[in-house]
Amino acid sequence: MSAISPQYSRSQVNRAGEVLRQSDSPDSARLEAANVLSNWRASHNYPINTFQATLRSKLKTIDRKAIVAQRLKRIPSIVEKLKRYPGMQLARMEDIGGLRAIVSDLDGVRRLYEDYQHAHFKHVLFKEHDYIREPKCSGYRSVHLVFQYRNDRNEETREYNGLLVEVQLRTRLQHAWAAAVETMGIILNSSLKSSEGSQKWLDFFSAAGSAFAHLEEQPPVPGYERLSAHETYQLVTDMARQLMIRQKLSGYSVAIKMTQTHERRTYYLLSLDPVARQVRTWAYGRDSFELATSDYLKAEEAILKGSQQQAVLVATKSIEALRRAYPSFFLDTKEFLGILTRIERLASGT
Repeated sequence: MSAISPQYSRSQVNRAGEVLRQSDSPDSARLEAANVLSNWRASHNYPINTFQATLRSKLKTIDRKAIVAQRLKRIPSIVEKLKRYPGMQLARMEDIGGLRAIVSDLDGVRRLYEDYQHAHFKHVLFKEHDYIREPKCSGYRSVHLVFQYRNDRNEETREYNGLLVEVQLRTRLQHAWAAAVETMGIILNSSLKSSEGSQKWLDFFSAAGSAFAHLEEQPPVPGYERLSAHETYQLVTDMARQLMIRQKLSGYSVAIKMTQTHERRTYYLLSLDPVARQVRTWAYGRDSFELATSDYLKAEEAILKGSQQQAVLVATKSIEALRRAYPSFFLDTKEFLGILTRIERLASGT
């Protein structure tokens, strides 16, 4: 598999981050900084692949039906995060390289979590967040493990030492909630997942997150602790009716255009045009990562200039796994709406 080496020092990467953080930076400087960031981001792919192989191995005894996907964080999302946290250095951002496991239930998440905590490898567990036991106020729930890559076997692997990889562990129910938030954010053209945008939508997803927590018999979202499970279900049902959630989410669909699709592809570049409701997908082989990265940057340059399009480069085993891992890029909220139906029935006592 092709791999890209980091070509810039961490100080150069941090300077590029500062340029991208400033909205008034000259276009030429921003383009140069984006190229630095693109290389820094792409260099995380080798460590991600290492963790992906380990994760799949663990899942063989925990949940063979789990979905595994890896992605390199989108440049617009990186820039947005740098602006949101002025003290953050780009070279220390924890989730530029991300790996996600979507398992059937909480038991699978906990078994994976414990397995990683007692893992016998040289990589360092740098940080962990259990957002299931302590949900975010937004309603977000998942387990995040941030590892620092370590491998001193040879010079080629040592150059990746210190790079951070975030591993997310979540249930299908938690994933359905997160995908719905992202989908509605795309529809509204606002970053709901970063707690930005319309307060009524933020309030709905926060309450829905607490209802989902009750379904899994887990701690409620902060602010909803005094409500019983039934009261929470009723609240979400009322809010969904007022916001016409079902009509708005079920009314969206996209046309899918596949390009260069063949068997045994590894990387997929998704480009969503929410206005035209069209998703274009390019597929790349295991040895075409450098080309995929180049195409990814080209797609993002238009977004940095103000386009509403969304682009992401991911790796999964199949198109079906791609749709299940990233339903928001297909504006697909069927699973969320199915769980909402369950909540409505519980609220009515049926």
